[in-house]
Amino acid sequence: MDKRDRNRGQAPRHVRPEGLTIEKEEFRDKLDEGLILGRNAVLEALDAGMTLDKVYIAKGDIDAALRHIASRAREAGSVVVDVDRRRLDAMSLNQTHQGVLALAAVKAYCEIEDILALAAERGETPLVVLCDELSDPHNLGAIIRTAEAAGAHGIIIPKRRSAGITPIVQKTSAGAVNHMLVARVPNLTAAIKTLQQAGLWIYGAAMEGEKSMWDTDLTGPLALVIGSEGDGLGRLVTEHCDFLVNIPMTGKMSSLNASVSAALMLYETMRQRTSK
Repeated sequence: MDKRDRNRGQAPRHVRPEGLTIEKEEFRDKLDEGLILGRNAVLEALDAGMTLDKVYIAKGDIDAALRHIASRAREAGSVVVDVDRRRLDAMSLNQTHQGVLALAAVKAYCEIEDILALAAERGETPLVVLCDELSDPHNLGAIIRTAEAAGAHGIIIPKRRSAGITPIVQKTSAGAVNHMLVARVPNLTAAIKTLQQAGLWIYGAAMEGEKSMWDTDLTGPLALVIGSEGDGLGRLVTEHCDFLVNIPMTGKMSSLNASVSAALMLYETMRQRTSK
């Protein structure tokens, strides 16, 4: 029996992190996120309607089967990334991947309109968090956990250069991701415009903000924008914010961890809203 026939019809195979050596620990997070290996496994996941956060395909190894997988994945809303075969080998710990890996999401993404509809359904003033290219899944999970606790109605993340809703994000969020709407958009500045048209004010957390969060009215319909771990808010995102708000700091450090910044902004917003 052909090896491909033996694999056909089996459930998608997820890599497990057993047996990691010290030099391979850098891939532990990716393995914990649940990579799906191989062409049949990825196609079966798509056939089953599983939400795939990203699909990685080997550069220069594109044949008809891989083109079909890439097309199916894009139609399903997944991000398709061309990567060097050596990176695929490393991510799979040199297990057979047939030129393709997929990273499964733990839940389906929603639309921005779903987030706004939730706020309206609850009769509450909209509170949304936008994450500008936040690449660390631990930070994203921590933000989702805090956002849920602080009463936010949803999270918006970009498709590219951003962590997705993977098992490690679910774990870091302590399950809060199951209670939080998350929209993934092709363009964050376009998402900001959509929110502005819906009547929300956009507040970016930035060191150069003219007013501190303590001196800013955060009681109206708004979206808080949190920048990436290394670069903060991108230029275009900054230009589209209605206000830039700083977090007061008196020590020698000039910035805070992204999830800490989000937590401070969210709880200041909640404090102002509940003390009215």
